[in-house]
Amino acid sequence: QVQLVESGGGLVQAGGSLRLSCAASGRTFSSYAMGWFRQAPGKEREFVATISWSGGSTSYADSVKGRLTISRDNAKNTVYLQMNSLKPEDTAVYYCAAGIYPISSSRLSEYGYWGQGTQVTVSS
Repeated sequence: QVQLVESGGGLVQAGGSLRLSCAASGRTFSSYAMGWFRQAPGKEREFVATISWSGGSTSYADSVKGRLTISRDNAKNTVYLQMNSLKPEDTAVYYCAAGIYPISSSRLSEYGYWGQGTQVTVSS
């Protein structure tokens, strides 16, 4: 069993920054890809960013490229999402997910474990 606990969400003005963290336990963290997804009210959960097991490969949704950065610290079993230049359309519940493969992926089906989510609200 894998446990994922997100933190760092909150209310921020447009143009501001937040840093989300996701602490993992229960499995060899460094062996698997990690991802961040988000879900806005009335919308489906969507891919935001992913990072490979080593951190050597990352990928982003077009809507967040250049503003959000995913990283991981395998010594601390933690993955991060640095969010800069936030926009009101970034408002959503953000979920951390643990992959079932080492290679990063944007597909929800390739993630086997999910955190409880953390709310990010960007005011205009």
